[in-house]
Amino acid sequence: MSSLCKTIAAAVLSCGALMAQAHAQQAQAWPTAPIRMVIPFPPGGGTDILSRLVSNKLAETNKWTVVAENRPGAGGTIGIAEAAKARPNGYTMVMGQKDNMAVAPWLYKNLAYDPTRDLTPVAHVAYTPVVIVTSANSRFKTLADVVNAARSAPGTIPYGSPGNGTTIHLAGEALNNVAGIKLVHVPYKGSSAAMTDVMGGTLDLALSSVPSALSQIRSGKLRALAVTSAARSTSLPDVPTVSESGYKGFDVSTWYGVFLPAGAPKDVVVRLNGEVNRLLDTPDMKKAIHAQGAEPQAMSPEKFSALLQGDYRSMKDIVKQAGVTIE
Repeated sequence: MSSLCKTIAAAVLSCGALMAQAHAQQAQAWPTAPIRMVIPFPPGGGTDILSRLVSNKLAETNKWTVVAENRPGAGGTIGIAEAAKARPNGYTMVMGQKDNMAVAPWLYKNLAYDPTRDLTPVAHVAYTPVVIVTSANSRFKTLADVVNAARSAPGTIPYGSPGNGTTIHLAGEALNNVAGIKLVHVPYKGSSAAMTDVMGGTLDLALSSVPSALSQIRSGKLRALAVTSAARSTSLPDVPTVSESGYKGFDVSTWYGVFLPAGAPKDVVVRLNGEVNRLLDTPDMKKAIHAQGAEPQAMSPEKFSALLQGDYRSMKDIVKQAGVTIE
């Protein structure tokens, strides 16, 4: 190799080393500018409340500037797509959830992002189980009563959900699959309308998030038959899980977590994961999340990624069996 070639090669290597060093120093110094938290739903809802809890506490605890921005639309997919296209420098994060990260890819034919390719899972924040409810005066006292009745008369027992393609709807389809029954899905525009019909006796069952149904359960107007999470809900400790009711391993919950665009610096991912996990371990944060009917749950980035990948694969079959698509 000529001396000129050796000089050029050395310069290239030196430049690469300097770039790597600068990248590492930048990651270690992060953040040096305001961080944007994209919230893919309107103000006031569960995702908005949880996102602002996290962003406000991160700002308060670390003296960072964290700006929460609502970017609602299309079941949360518009906000997720916007975050996925942002520069991967650690200054745009988004609160993703199971519906728009693991379910939406199988519902929407032309989704603008691939959650397994275009985003980096950073920190799992919380999960919320689905609760199966019936009227306080219903003939159904347990989930077993529902299953037995559905087997005796297939296709005659309706259940309401907040809408087609939601995790809550698909929890009902998953129950149909594991129990070998056929409950008939009735989509509503939100949980409250479905629960009103259950309380009025015109609908046998409703599936709902815990926060939406909690007050009616506590007032005695609704009877909770089971929750769909792997563990019992802190808000409903006396209500058994579907798994405890005879369908071991059943777990259909909605989870929430912080994502960054794909390619975000590893050091930033690790730092942000550690900060969120520390928040989740504080009494104030636990209390605030439980008040939303959710369960705080910290994870490493690797474990959160495995959760996303597993749900992404499993929801494909559930959506296909349910026959739901959204144009």
